[in-house]
Amino acid sequence: MFDLDDTDRALIAALKRDGRVATTQLARQLNLSRATVQARIERLKDRGVIKRFTVEVTLASEDDAIAAIMFIALQGAMSRAVIRQLRKMPEIVTLNSTNGGWDLVARIEAQDLRRFDRVLREVREIEGVVNSETCLLLAEA
Repeated sequence: MFDLDDTDRALIAALKRDGRVATTQLARQLNLSRATVQARIERLKDRGVIKRFTVEVTLASEDDAIAAIMFIALQGAMSRAVIRQLRKMPEIVTLNSTNGGWDLVARIEAQDLRRFDRVLREVREIEGVVNSETCLLLAEA
């Protein structure tokens, strides 16, 4: 897949812990120059190893927050277009292809039930989505 050395792996691990960490702090942690760290990050981005930097929001502190897993079946010819539309929806925090009876699995996080219902409706109205099933996530086990 990707040919990563120990320094690349250490850099990626540090960025997974805190994607906002300053380059100078990474350089200190890894015993490298700031320029070297920046060059490695750019190289990892260019090669597609690092796809994006993102924010992980904890909804558990909000009483009305809803989290769910949605299984989605697609019309084969429409799959790329459907995936593009789903990736634009901020409430869909992860989207994975899968095997078996479903084509995609999406994790949905919505601020409240009204917004959650809107997301479900929007997904089901996307041309190329032929079926879906949604399971609410009740508590972390």
